[in-house]
Amino acid sequence: MLLRFATTGIGSLPHEDARRACELIQESCTIPFWPQFPRLAFEQGMVAQYTEGFPAIRIDTQKQRIWVDKNDSESISRFYETYTEHAAIPISPQWATGLVEMERHVFGRRFPCFKGHVTGPLTFTLGIKDNDGKDIYYDEELREIALMLLAAKARWQVQRLKEFAQQVIIFIDEPMLSALGSSSYLGISTDEAFGLLRRIIGDIKAAGAITAIHCCGKADWEMVFDTGIDIVNFDAYTYFDTLNLYHERIAQHIAGGGLLAWGIVPTTDDIKHESSDSIAARF
Repeated sequence: MLLRFATTGIGSLPHEDARRACELIQESCTIPFWPQFPRLAFEQGMVAQYTEGFPAIRIDTQKQRIWVDKNDSESISRFYETYTEHAAIPISPQWATGLVEMERHVFGRRFPCFKGHVTGPLTFTLGIKDNDGKDIYYDEELREIALMLLAAKARWQVQRLKEFAQQVIIFIDEPMLSALGSSSYLGISTDEAFGLLRRIIGDIKAAGAITAIHCCGKADWEMVFDTGIDIVNFDAYTYFDTLNLYHERIAQHIAGGGLLAWGIVPTTDDIKHESSDSIAARF
């Protein structure tokens, strides 16, 4: 199988030298990916990066704030008028230095697989507020617009990355899955949240890409498998036991052609106490 025991990385890197980061990816991973550089600019963080093109969006880079002005109905109406079912909305260089640099780095080459990524609809809509200070997730219209925009950003990546690879994988980064059911988010319907995931997974598959989901904490893994996702990426270093409960669902997922992606390298201070050998032994 093409992807079996392949290595790649989750998007965000701590680098400020984009060229060196892309070289490191090439040296370290069998599946290249374009990196996110949140230290370079606020707009390159995982939520801000995908707000370009969102109607009525307001960004204060100095105060590092993003919000939606619900009173700007003209921008919202214009978005609906110009959006099409198979829209592909680009991410410009200002918002994705890593994508531009990686394309430059691999120009003229072709890989079996190339990884892109998009922030998941749950994390995205719970990461942006309206001008009343309320998460846009709780506004049905803004939640729908967010889903449309994220799907269009994913489609654009698929089209773009196909120039460099036989297959494109799009990871949906959904760290907020681990917060579902907590006291802070009791107002969120689990069925509704996973409904958003199923829709964007369907859109990405329709665009011709392999789909993956990344959650770096606990999650309702049974419902994750039920979304029809191709690859389930989990934090194997810290949260293996939370997935290990679902033997039957894991077996069904693999029997159906699905894969697990093991996040075995810690991103916390635990890395200071590990070596290549200790990580390999743990894996």
